[in-house]
Amino acid sequence: MTAEVAILLHLVLGVLACLSVPLVKAEDPYKYYTWTVTYGKISPLGVPQQVILINGQFPGPRLDVVTNDNIVLNLINKLDQPFLLTWNGIKQRKNSWQDGVLGTNCPILPNSNYTYKFQTKDQIGSFTYFPSTSLHKAAGGYGGLNVYQRPGIPIPFPKPDGDFTLLIGDWYKTNHKTLQQYLDSGKPLPFPDGLLINGQAHTSFSGDQGKTYMFRISNVGLSSSINFRIQGHTLKLVEVEGSHTIQIIYDSLDVHVGQSVAVLVTLNQSPKDYYIVASTRFTSTVLTTTAVLHYTNSHTPVSGQLPSGPSYQIDWSMQQARTFRWNLTASAARPNPQGSFHYGQIKPSRTIVLANSAPQINGKQRYAVNRVSYINSDTPLKLADYFNIPGVFSLNSIQTAPSGGPALLATAVMPASLHEFIEVVFQNNENTIQSWHLDGYDFWVVGYGECRYGHGQWTPASRNGYNLIDTLTRHTAQVYPNSWTTIWVSLDNQGMWNLRSAIWERQYLGQQFYLRVWNQDKTPANEYDIPPNALLCGKAKGQRA
Repeated sequence: MTAEVAILLHLVLGVLACLSVPLVKAEDPYKYYTWTVTYGKISPLGVPQQVILINGQFPGPRLDVVTNDNIVLNLINKLDQPFLLTWNGIKQRKNSWQDGVLGTNCPILPNSNYTYKFQTKDQIGSFTYFPSTSLHKAAGGYGGLNVYQRPGIPIPFPKPDGDFTLLIGDWYKTNHKTLQQYLDSGKPLPFPDGLLINGQAHTSFSGDQGKTYMFRISNVGLSSSINFRIQGHTLKLVEVEGSHTIQIIYDSLDVHVGQSVAVLVTLNQSPKDYYIVASTRFTSTVLTTTAVLHYTNSHTPVSGQLPSGPSYQIDWSMQQARTFRWNLTASAARPNPQGSFHYGQIKPSRTIVLANSAPQINGKQRYAVNRVSYINSDTPLKLADYFNIPGVFSLNSIQTAPSGGPALLATAVMPASLHEFIEVVFQNNENTIQSWHLDGYDFWVVGYGECRYGHGQWTPASRNGYNLIDTLTRHTAQVYPNSWTTIWVSLDNQGMWNLRSAIWERQYLGQQFYLRVWNQDKTPANEYDIPPNALLCGKAKGQRA
């Protein structure tokens, strides 16, 4: 071999080696947690009561993660009841095994544990977690879950000087087991006793004059919509449940049960302390709680009247909701802009109309969807589906449109095909506000119906008023009294997914069902296999995972 040939061969091998380097891809980071769930006694509203603590904290630890992080979280249950956490707004791509609801997971028994393994795949934003079992949510166990962008993925606003998570919700002084007994006996829950911000009736947040801070506001309550405002300051909306928004300035914002928003607040006032205010909406008795925004150079305590909330009710709230717009040029969790998927140019393959109701069944208060009031099975639906266990659920147990007739109890599952693009209409013929959540997805909220002038009933002509250009994607949508809300959703995530009322009394008493999104090809490209540590219970006990 000549020297020239040897040199040429060496160069060729070097080039091939360089070309092979991009094929080696580092795995996304892993983050490990161990959480222990216990009872504890505190006095959030001035009365000692039993609450649920996670690692001794109320609310629970905040999860701060990055897009595509792999979360490995060992949950140890030291309560006297079975327990699960669900990850509100985390899509669990191809992985409904980790959703943490009774239709997908066996509950974690007392003095045992389960390790959740999931990825915050292609998401940025403000989310929460909370207990999905029994009425544990009324005792705490909830917390913030913030997903930050990966390096190199721009966000459409300068990096804030600080980041505050505010978990706001209604609260009862009554023990959660007693509240559950009310519901089991057929009685509705009483009116809440108060509101909490981060588990407290009084708390504070500190910042430097002239700097801008992000406030992540989540409604973690059981039933009450809230209005949020800060004395002397405006709120610039920048994100809603993982969607970057057109940045509009508001004096106050309505946040409904299960929803999350993020706003930027600039501390541009004189150095003193200011009220942060949350109050209930659409309630005859208005509950109000306050916190303090403290300027670090302040020597003046908070004073003056609380900033007033909206003087108008439903119409004001609906009009504000319509001003929330998707920022089509902002990057999502990936470099492509949010508007690269033109949802308004896709025709839905079918329409599903879901009507909520509050029937009496066997002399007890229940809540229903299209006449069906959901009852949990001892066997998670996902396990029954995987192991082909008969007698757990039926795919024709709930209709896709309302019909006449008496309400009934059933373990309701609605079939759907992977990659369908569907229209879902939430029809609310009751006098109360509703809040609907879909696990595994976000969806486009394309329309809200008027509560008056005869427009409270959805018809095909209602589509003429849809926003098919720049409506938000989110995971929880409110439905105003005697009105409707329409969502469009791309069913690109195979699994067994819970569609439920975010108002927990209604969820507990049956206003929910499961959407089985399915393709017959069993492949990891469609859905991950059952995890080897899956808990097995009911008719699935003894099966091999």
